[in-house]
Amino acid sequence: MTGRAGLVALLVLLGAAWGATQPLTKIAVSTGHGPLGLIFWQLLIGAVLLGALLAALGRGLPLHRRALAFYLLIALIGTILPNTASYLAARDLPAGVLAIVIALVPILAFPVALALGTDRFSGPRLAGLVLGLLGVALIALPETSLPDRAMLAALPVALAAPLLYAIEGNVVARWGTAGCDAIQTLCGASAVGAAVTLPLALASGQFIDPRAGFGAPELALVLSSLLHGPAYAAYVWMIGRAGAVFAAQVSYLVTGFGIGWSMLLLGESYSGWIWLALAAMMGGLFLVQPRPREGLAAPAPAVNDGHRAP
Repeated sequence: MTGRAGLVALLVLLGAAWGATQPLTKIAVSTGHGPLGLIFWQLLIGAVLLGALLAALGRGLPLHRRALAFYLLIALIGTILPNTASYLAARDLPAGVLAIVIALVPILAFPVALALGTDRFSGPRLAGLVLGLLGVALIALPETSLPDRAMLAALPVALAAPLLYAIEGNVVARWGTAGCDAIQTLCGASAVGAAVTLPLALASGQFIDPRAGFGAPELALVLSSLLHGPAYAAYVWMIGRAGAVFAAQVSYLVTGFGIGWSMLLLGESYSGWIWLALAAMMGGLFLVQPRPREGLAAPAPAVNDGHRAP
């Protein structure tokens, strides 16, 4: 799958896979599972899958002090904190709205990059930021945008996830990956993150004992974790094969598929305001996406290294 048609097909598959994690997240929290318990199993499954991939590729996992500190940082700002926010928000917000909100990652990456000095000012990207914020306003301000105005309280919580992913991508762009490649980074961060969240989940009573029963929420968690590992590996391969500009287009597909899967699996429907918010967000994404000859100031949402789809 190296021709243009094959690459496009792979891009669509990646968008479909990552988009599916939005309704799966909604299902996973449907019976009250706490974020820490969900995150532990998500990270453990990811660490096992990616560890097996590294073994198959004949590559080891760097374990020097700098690498371990880097894994911990990525685990915190790329998974534990943003995923906690996402799981909490998923209890109240429709999954389709979460799919729109997570599209803010590359949009919010622009002001973060300016603050860190990893990007230069650009009028079109500023316009993209404005459109992204307009999309958020179209969700938050109109009285009829959400099925229940009480859901609005969860929107700031949901926004924490794309902001943290944007910070993570720019931190990596600014200070590097401690000599680790993308798969090593994700595997190491998953393993360290699992080690961090296990005692926290146990102490807080959020640990999920698989022996207690395996229903739709648990299956959704496993499926989401299984989708992400291979998809991330394929995304990294695609960047090397087709370049960051082509691969970054997955952002549109992830949001589109996230809404489509949410409608199909959860029976969600949205007001006209939400569709306008989606249009504004897509416009913002178009303006902030890297252009030919430009580098990627921050990973596309799918690369949030945050082990979550955009």
